[in-house]
Amino acid sequence: MRTEWTGRNPGKDKLRNEMWKMLVEEKIAIGEPYNEIPNYVGAEKAADNLSAQSFWKEAKVVKCNPDDAQIPVRLKALEEDKILYMAVPQLTDEKCFVELTRKEVLKHTSKLEDASSWQGGLKYGKLIAFEEMRKIDVAVVGCVAVTLRGARIGKGGGFADLEFGVLRHFKLIQPDTPIVTTVHDTMIIDDELIPIQKHDTFLTHIATPKKCFTTKTDLLQPTGINWEDVQPDQLAEIPILKKLKAERSG
Repeated sequence: MRTEWTGRNPGKDKLRNEMWKMLVEEKIAIGEPYNEIPNYVGAEKAADNLSAQSFWKEAKVVKCNPDDAQIPVRLKALEEDKILYMAVPQLTDEKCFVELTRKEVLKHTSKLEDASSWQGGLKYGKLIAFEEMRKIDVAVVGCVAVTLRGARIGKGGGFADLEFGVLRHFKLIQPDTPIVTTVHDTMIIDDELIPIQKHDTFLTHIATPKKCFTTKTDLLQPTGINWEDVQPDQLAEIPILKKLKAERSG
């Protein structure tokens, strides 16, 4: 199946389609997985396994992607009174994160669950600029497939890697910040199956419904935005990229 981003990396395109097809055939996907970070059976248990880790327990500030598969992760962060930064879908605002806290959400609704979806996050959270954000203690990213070496692929738009690049630019993510995901166990594949690119961010931990893995990554994380890999449509459609590019050129 084609997406609006098909063709940027044929190897990753093929792998995404194979993973989406497998999740449907094995009845693991919840809802339609194609062209999405897929939601899956056991997402709540994967979030439980993530929240049992010491790095999560010690975290005061969590960044999370807005996809349905990570609703249980965002709910955990709110229940445990952490500051939660949720990315605006596709980074369509210059203020491309929403800040959510338990205290502020409960001023507007009696149920934290109401703010755990991306729609609820936008409704009950506050759009903030990067300059207003605190250093992130744990960064959660959505994935279509992962390896125990720490490689990952998303749905193909490149938003996660751009997001991480901007967060690193503003020094909100450090070299030792845990980069984690929650996926179904079947979404862990052999190391050699995911092509590696210069702009890729690598996982330090993978939480599944069965356990939480520490990856054996020997791959170097990017240090900021890899401008060589920024696509023209990304530059045109993502306001913060346009702003940072102008500052860089000026």
